[in-house]
Amino acid sequence: QMQLVESGGGLVQSGGSLRLSCAASGRTITNWITAWFRQAPGKTREFVGAINRSGGNEMNEDSVKGRYTISRDNAKSTMHLQMNDLEPEDTAVYYCAARYMPYVSKSPMHYEFWGQGTPVTVSS
Repeated sequence: QMQLVESGGGLVQSGGSLRLSCAASGRTITNWITAWFRQAPGKTREFVGAINRSGGNEMNEDSVKGRYTISRDNAKSTMHLQMNDLEPEDTAVYYCAARYMPYVSKSPMHYEFWGQGTPVTVSS
């Protein structure tokens, strides 16, 4: 089992920044694909981005438009989502997730472990 705990969400004004964190326990995240998803009220869960096995970012650029960056520290089993230039449309609950496969998937159905989510609200 792997436990994922997100933190860092909150209320921010449009144009501001937030840094979300995801702490993993129970298993090392090395060799796992770790990703961020978000779910806005009344909408389906949306892929935000992930760290692939080479350590690179694979982002949903249609949504984040170059404003988000993901980083990961395998030794500390933590992952971060740096969000800049936030817009009210970014308001959602943000989740981290993990899957033990060699490639990133944009479908939430393909992730085995999930955190409880951290809410982000961007005011205009």
